[in-house]
Amino acid sequence: MKISARNMFSGRIVRVERDGALARVWVSVENVEEVTALVTSEAARELELKEGDKVEVVFKATEVIVAKDGG
Repeated sequence: MKISARNMFSGRIVRVERDGALARVWVSVENVEEVTALVTSEAARELELKEGDKVEVVFKATEVIVAKDGG
């Protein structure tokens, strides 16, 4: 697989939860506690995502914002 994104990490799926139109996928990545991705249930089904699968986690975003209330 070739892809232009440079923010990519290898890992293994530790859990998949499907809830209606969405699926939450937890991935164990070396040197990172865990990465959680929210994908469509259709995509999870098409990719046949399941616990133990080796996957690539790819981040492609133009902006990431973290905010905290001053209190």
